[in-house]
Amino acid sequence: MVTARRSCDSAGVADDEVLGRAAEVNEQFRPIELTAEMVTRPAGPHTPTVHAFLRHLHDKGLDCVPEPVALDGATETLRFIEGESGGDGWKHQHDERGLRSAARLLRRIHDASADWVPPDDAVFAAPGAEGGDVFVNGDPGPWNFVWRDGQAVALIDWDFLHRAPRLSDVAYALQWFAPIRDDQAALEWHHFPEVPDRRARIEAFLDAYEIPADFDVADAVVQRIRYTSEHVRFLAAQGQEPQKTWVAEGSVEKEERADIAWVEENRSLFSG
Repeated sequence: MVTARRSCDSAGVADDEVLGRAAEVNEQFRPIELTAEMVTRPAGPHTPTVHAFLRHLHDKGLDCVPEPVALDGATETLRFIEGESGGDGWKHQHDERGLRSAARLLRRIHDASADWVPPDDAVFAAPGAEGGDVFVNGDPGPWNFVWRDGQAVALIDWDFLHRAPRLSDVAYALQWFAPIRDDQAALEWHHFPEVPDRRARIEAFLDAYEIPADFDVADAVVQRIRYTSEHVRFLAAQGQEPQKTWVAEGSVEKEERADIAWVEENRSLFSG
């Protein structure tokens, strides 16, 4: 899925409008068809690799990721996982119960991924990260979890599968779940009823994931923001849209600078 991009300069633009544009982009470049049992979506050169990975997890007894059903040229079919996701999934991040359930699920998947051996002809749609010890989703925001009864029950959209340190996914999740974003974004984009206690939410997420809090959260998130921009440029170089347009417009570098500047200026909220 193509997630909406939002810089600090988008203040004054209604979030519903931004989300609407994101939905339009997804409909144009990543059209998805849903039935009660199946999901049909565009495939790419990386899709056979993703299917091999998902089958590996299912063989290990995990039903919290999509099950591949078919791959027919430019189209893949996956078994539908019932629950709320996408725009409907954001609200479930608000309470600690939902937050912790997402962290536990992410840990379970990471642990199960560690012994996967990619096929010799594996193709990945995201560059690997140095020091990778697991295979990561690459986009574990609230929108890509499937939620039932306020708890995360599955993680979908594995197009950005790649090998990386587990902290890469954790830092990305913290950015969007804490959220490590400005107050306006927390209220208007994430729809929190009030500005959340970011430090408490970070501690809860790390506790549920069972990762030692012996790293600098701000540094980890900044590193992940830089990787996200690198990934967008990686996709743009392959001619993929809308990433190619984002890079040409200069919005990738602009947003990266703004996001990193906010993290650095507000370290006291979540680090140290």
